[in-house]
Amino acid sequence: MDKLLITGGIPLNGELRVSGAKNAALPILAGTLLSETLVSVGNVPHLLDITTTMELLGRMGIGLTVDEKLNIEVDTRSIGSYLAPYDLVKTMRASILVLGPLVARFGQAEVSLPGGCAIGGRPVNLHLQGLAQMGAEIDVRNGYIHARAKRLKGCRLVLDLVTVTGTENLMMAATLAEGTTVIENAAREPEVVDLANFLNMMGARIHGAGTDVLEIEGVPSLSADGRLYRVMPDRIEAGTYLVAAAITGGRLKLKDVRPEILDAVLQKLREAGARISVTDDTVELDMGGQRPHAVSIRTAPYPAFPTDMQAQFMALNAVADGVGVITETIFENRFMHVQEMQRMGADITVESHTAIIRGKPALTGAPVMATDLRASASLVLAGLVAEGQTMVDRIYHIDRGYECIEEKLSQLGAEIRRVPQ
Repeated sequence: MDKLLITGGIPLNGELRVSGAKNAALPILAGTLLSETLVSVGNVPHLLDITTTMELLGRMGIGLTVDEKLNIEVDTRSIGSYLAPYDLVKTMRASILVLGPLVARFGQAEVSLPGGCAIGGRPVNLHLQGLAQMGAEIDVRNGYIHARAKRLKGCRLVLDLVTVTGTENLMMAATLAEGTTVIENAAREPEVVDLANFLNMMGARIHGAGTDVLEIEGVPSLSADGRLYRVMPDRIEAGTYLVAAAITGGRLKLKDVRPEILDAVLQKLREAGARISVTDDTVELDMGGQRPHAVSIRTAPYPAFPTDMQAQFMALNAVADGVGVITETIFENRFMHVQEMQRMGADITVESHTAIIRGKPALTGAPVMATDLRASASLVLAGLVAEGQTMVDRIYHIDRGYECIEEKLSQLGAEIRRVPQ
């Protein structure tokens, strides 16, 4: 199991290209199950979760080809299994996204209950309730979801909670349902919009993506006819590197980015003292060598501040001037990075779902352990600004969501390298 060794205290400076979004690529790859012809997906990031998804599709008998431009061509005509086994699903919660497409197109699915990051309860009951309302027979036994339906029926679905994967699963299922499906209290995230755009490219009739009410007119079949769909840029990766530059007092230009979906993050970086300028596809941040100001954050579903950026801003607040308060409203167990940051000297007090961070002029390098994907990113950021060396263990978490993080940070001048166990 590899580790990352970081020597802190170096201001980051330079340019980076933002990779494709993991949280858009995973549902889009699941959505390829709906196409009766070849479909290609481009701008896919090279991540452990993507590899796991490709292995999952391959286990079903689906043909996968990666070309010289790293586009993934998917051929579902050779599918021979409708099983998503525990050994793959346990490592990645997004595996549940094959459930809706399999039931909608093939009338059956057997999907293990999911795993993924241990950041709190993320029940799949809304997925199952929605499919049942659409006419699927659902049976959960021995750790597996067994679902069957001759053809799903369109209906009105009112989600009790805003759920991104739940919205995506039910939206995919509804594309092939008989009649019209309306999903109320739907997730509005840009990744949901990207999935809707992909499905519409194949002939789906989805209206309202980006709002809290989706209307899906079911069609008999979907077909990509070999066309290529490019995944949107990763707003969480973009935000993470912007915080890395801000926390070190540096300067960064991001390319191939969509600033309009980063509004909540950019606003907080400006509050922290960063000078920020944007174009249609670039963001430039300049801290001018200054220590950041503390900022207070409350996470909430898009377009509010993303829970996936909470840990990174906690690292920023740990070395900021002042006191910052972070309130986590999405997941009940997403402060596991706090103890590791405290090992580095951070002054953080947790009260229920709120963390109070009193900034210090500096942190101290220490051996720390990653507990989940975004927590691991926050520990890397803390290491970049800490005095001395920081060793981040269990970085398989970070490999699930960040493409070549040590190479990208090295391009900006960071002293960081991967160390074999």
